[in-house]
Amino acid sequence: MSDAQTVCLEDLTIGQTYERHFTATDAVIRAFADVSEDHNPIHVDEDFAATTPFKGRIAHGALLGAWISATIAGGLPGRGSIYVSQNLNFKRAVKLDDEVTITLTVTDIDLKTSRVILSTVAKVRNKLFADGQSEVIAPRRPA
Repeated sequence: MSDAQTVCLEDLTIGQTYERHFTATDAVIRAFADVSEDHNPIHVDEDFAATTPFKGRIAHGALLGAWISATIAGGLPGRGSIYVSQNLNFKRAVKLDDEVTITLTVTDIDLKTSRVILSTVAKVRNKLFADGQSEVIAPRRPA
């Protein structure tokens, strides 16, 4: 991503936030199904998905994790970050063509280990769809 920023460990602050927007289009969901090899019909077959409690296709839960990773790499802390761990609690299903806002918030910084804890939130139409926490190793300022 050419417009990605990098916020070095020394410049991070508790409470700092960053957000990005993604859309769960048919093309995105099908590409993710191909890359992940998860072709569950709830994601790719409208006729099947119409018979489920969701009444239509939904995005892969792991796609939200990928978008969190992209938000980390694209902005907080940004390029050069190392994604160490993620927990994610799903509240609602992302449906076809939903626009998802991923928001990261710095909640803890360990200057000794360069590890940063981020609150991760996914919302659609300002409603909570998933939340959790990521741990990353942030890049340091060049010596």
